Amino acid sequence: MLLSSQKYRREAVIYFNLGLDIYLGNMAKAEEAIRRLIRDVPDYPKPGIIFKDITPLLKDSGAFRLCVDELASRISGTDFDYIVGIEARGFVLGGALAYKMGKGFIPVRKKGKLPYTTVSKEYQLEYGSATIEMHKDSFEKGDRIMIVDDLLATGGTALATATLIEDMGGIVSGFAFIIELSFLDGRKALGRRGVTALVKY
Repeated sequence: MLLSSQKYRREAVIYFNLGLDIYLGNMAKAEEAIRRLIRDVPDYPKPGIIFKDITPLLKDSGAFRLCVDELASRISGTDFDYIVGIEARGFVLGGALAYKMGKGFIPVRKKGKLPYTTVSKEYQLEYGSATIEMHKDSFEKGDRIMIVDDLLATGGTALATATLIEDMGGIVSGFAFIIELSFLDGRKALGRRGVTALVKY
């Protein structure tokens, strides 16, 4: 396939310019580009919450590629065997990152969504409780896991995922996110495990 379209060339130029900035140690321009494509949606999923919507970022091929490549670069020095993606945006990001890094991908889903025998973990939210599940044969004891999602807020779902993995005998190598809402102290909730985030609010 010939890469001849004007749109593709424009996106490629944007991406490679950003890549050069990263190579030169200047992440400010890249972070600004990522931040511009994160849309604020007020009062979703309930009044008073400003939802960080990454769908415009995913639609932009250059920016999406930049996010995957930069996260891969930042966690490349960490030892892990699998990437676990949290439903649902963690599937998109985690799957792409697993492909990029040559790792297997494991989904964590809401209760009742996986077809085989599962192990579950219930955790508390500010408005109730939720349950996540993994297949019981997702990995072997002692395997190292990188947990991936689009956003770190209070850390409840990420911590529940880490606890589930550890209960199954896995080792959590770290967490990787596009966005961190640092004012919610989610990083603190995750304890001493390593956390990587591209953009902080």
